[in-house]
Amino acid sequence: MIAFHEWLQLTDAGLYCAPGDFHIDPSRPVARAVITHGHSDHARPGHGAVLATPETISIMKVRLGEDSADQFQALDYGVALQHGDVTIRLHPAGHILGSAQVELNFRGQRAVISGDYKRSSDPTCKGFELVPCDLFVTEATFGLPVFRHGRDMEEIGRLLDSQRTFPDRAHLVGCYALGKCQRLIALLRQAGYDRPIYLHGALKSMTDLFLALGQNFGELALVSEAGRGLAGEIVLCPPSALKDRWSRRLADPVTAFASGWMRVRGRARQRGVELPLVISDHADWPQLIDTIAETGAEEIWVTHGREDALVYQLTRMGKRARALALLGREDEED
Repeated sequence: MIAFHEWLQLTDAGLYCAPGDFHIDPSRPVARAVITHGHSDHARPGHGAVLATPETISIMKVRLGEDSADQFQALDYGVALQHGDVTIRLHPAGHILGSAQVELNFRGQRAVISGDYKRSSDPTCKGFELVPCDLFVTEATFGLPVFRHGRDMEEIGRLLDSQRTFPDRAHLVGCYALGKCQRLIALLRQAGYDRPIYLHGALKSMTDLFLALGQNFGELALVSEAGRGLAGEIVLCPPSALKDRWSRRLADPVTAFASGWMRVRGRARQRGVELPLVISDHADWPQLIDTIAETGAEEIWVTHGREDALVYQLTRMGKRARALALLGREDEED
């Protein structure tokens, strides 16, 4: 039987499927790319042909431009596409809207490239689908035992408790513009919060796309159109705006930040975050271990994060594990 590394190879552009002649989430322009999701460390402009879910293609066109690839091909979840000797299927990854795991079948072997994923529920995207496989290529953004994410609704409850405690202060929540922002809005609505939610202008285009694709977020308003102060209101902004001049228009803001990195107190202090909210769009350590075990894969490749600790743990579990050093993979503002 052919070894996985003979047909799935690491190149300067990233992971390459040789029999299909395409890359998965390449870090530079290539002739053919399969894209797992729309975040900028996975979806880049300049490819010849892109295969992705319809939602990811819509996100790429909004973020990168209609002509960011020469050709786009949409593939719905679960639909088989034969490309040469390789059969490709996409499965929900639960990371953000449109995110997908890439299943590759070649000569009786099944490999699954997870992309970024989470196992917790998210009202803005389809939940993670477990796909049994022989090789599982997993992310490890939070691949250390210290990372154990909280329950989302408990974290939202902390935000709403603080809002009630400090009615004379705005609550400014830093969040990633694609995925996290829209998830926070949906979670607030699930918690019964029915007041307007205010947005920094940089969050508008992605939120508008989610609305166009069928999400219902209730009443939203731009801070720029709402005047100054916003005491007692919840305001969402990109992390870069938490401490810049823009935030000075708000009434003595309580600075919050929604991220799995808020489990690390030093990161919260470094950013001057008063209210850290541990809400992540990535699997935490227990979810990584459980997911890998549940796939049944005997060979595991680890990338995008804290590879060494996870490789060590998987080796102790009897798995054949190795770290992949993929270029261009940065810590996103999870």
